[in-house]
Amino acid sequence: MVGKNDGTGHERPQVLPFRYQFAAGAVAGISEILVMYPLDVVKTRIQLQHGRAVDGEGYNGVWDCFRKIIRNEGVSRLYRGITAPILMEVPKRAIKFSANDSFAPFYQRIFSTPTLNQQLAVLTGASAGATESLIVVPFELLKIRLQDKTSASRYNGLLDCLVKVVRQEGPLALYNGFEATLWRHIVWNAGYFGCIFQVRAQLPNPTTSSNPRRQKTVNDLVAGFVGGVVGTTFNTPLDVVKSRIQSVAKVPGVRPKYAWAWPSLGVVAREEGFKALYKGYVAKILRFGPGGGVLLVVYSAVLDILGKVS
Repeated sequence: MVGKNDGTGHERPQVLPFRYQFAAGAVAGISEILVMYPLDVVKTRIQLQHGRAVDGEGYNGVWDCFRKIIRNEGVSRLYRGITAPILMEVPKRAIKFSANDSFAPFYQRIFSTPTLNQQLAVLTGASAGATESLIVVPFELLKIRLQDKTSASRYNGLLDCLVKVVRQEGPLALYNGFEATLWRHIVWNAGYFGCIFQVRAQLPNPTTSSNPRRQKTVNDLVAGFVGGVVGTTFNTPLDVVKSRIQSVAKVPGVRPKYAWAWPSLGVVAREEGFKALYKGYVAKILRFGPGGGVLLVVYSAVLDILGKVS
């Protein structure tokens, strides 16, 4: 596959047709979620917990949450609600990477920049995040409802949850938390793709390595891991309030405690302390650090395969 310099001294592959980007993103997303999903359940449980665990109730960290879920609810509970993200992952991850790859040349033309730079990498990532958020909100809401211990018993699976939310709260309820989700994805993708650009620039060029394929895989793992950690560090507070907003059913005439992202950040910090904004952070890092590497490696590998057979 013919390449061109990406401005970091590395070869950047030419943008393949959208269908290839879509397929590669979908495969990458499914691979990541099958491996990392239990950490997402743990993260959500911790985020929805108000205050600290008392008298054995609640969770004192990631491993305590894992242990109590397995002991009290069974191992299968760690995969509760996985159908929603599996269905979501195909369009979500496909759109994430294909939008990022498509926005890059678009912004280069607008700003008359021959090569991608750090600022454009952040901008393209943020734009990709905003784009994917349009797709994921209903899936995220259903996933949160099924993962939440206090509400999960009301639903007998994904379809039952969907029907009850629409019937009891109205179709628009599926987009509760859209604004918080939008900000969450903008921030994560800006950090993720911005870091990938910078980290790749510091790593050995695969084209000059004795084993280019192995070096490229190592570069993708390192860049994806760092990008996942940075994106997660920046967006965890927004993820906390998004989970709070989506976990509670709307009741006519009742003003929800958590409604909009930025005011909700203040509510959580004021009532539970600043540290509460980072509830579930360890679980997210354990997922999106390695998960970010898995995403990038699988995406790049699938694109390479599709590029060779095209």
